[in-house]
Amino acid sequence: MTIRVDAHHHLWDLDRRPQPWLTGEALEPINRTFGLAELEPLLAAHDIDATVVVQSSSSLDETRELLGIAAGSGGRIAGVVGWADLTDPGLADVLAVLAASPGPLVGIRHQVQDEPDPWWLGRPSVRAGLRAVAAAGLGYDLLVTPRELTAAVATVQALPEVEFVLDHGGKPPIAAGQWEPWAGQLAALAALPNVSCKLSGLITEADREGWRPREVLPYARHLLDAFGPDRVLFGSDWPVCTLAGRYADVYALAEQAVAALDPAERAAVLGGNAARIYRLG
Repeated sequence: MTIRVDAHHHLWDLDRRPQPWLTGEALEPINRTFGLAELEPLLAAHDIDATVVVQSSSSLDETRELLGIAAGSGGRIAGVVGWADLTDPGLADVLAVLAASPGPLVGIRHQVQDEPDPWWLGRPSVRAGLRAVAAAGLGYDLLVTPRELTAAVATVQALPEVEFVLDHGGKPPIAAGQWEPWAGQLAALAALPNVSCKLSGLITEADREGWRPREVLPYARHLLDAFGPDRVLFGSDWPVCTLAGRYADVYALAEQAVAALDPAERAAVLGGNAARIYRLG
């Protein structure tokens, strides 16, 4: 039996919680509430069986809210990647409380790309937190840009006990048409066995007004070549993806990227890998 999983999307309710990053004209189209009811028809149209919802603000309250939404989703949201303060000496206790809540906590994420220090991941307090995440049986999503990829490689190498998932392919500079140093950094990261990668978020790194699949696919295929089809997970990055295209555009691009794989490999990228890596129920 094959399963299709959208391994990366967001939900937010601006009446309950602000999203501090939603500022400026470029983000105005998504500066509103997005709920599961709006996503459901898109999932149904593409035969998506389950999803992983990912935090969008540095807030434990948001994480609790997402766990509650997942618990009431009838299994549609099969995993939550929440936020917790990696530098908190009491992180283990925080994670234990979150894991005991209704709703399937499967991972933790922090917006590393927003930290002024490109070596934030190398701080001893951060790495202690990452060890606590692993000890709790959770994975860690890496949200980094090429600026932080070198630190990400060093951190993944230093912490073999932690299962990492790279979000959005490390945000390659597609709009600028640049390949290096991103491609080499990505290959170095992929050489480490304890990290996987999401085929997600690429169209918003391209020219949002006029991107074409031919401009994005080389980057997507490099992800697949570097990590292999057993360590790549499809994610829509909805609703952020709507800044550059429709859900259908994102899914069609993923299908083009995996078209050369055999049926079992395509099924893995489009769902099986997410179910295994996030230990979805």
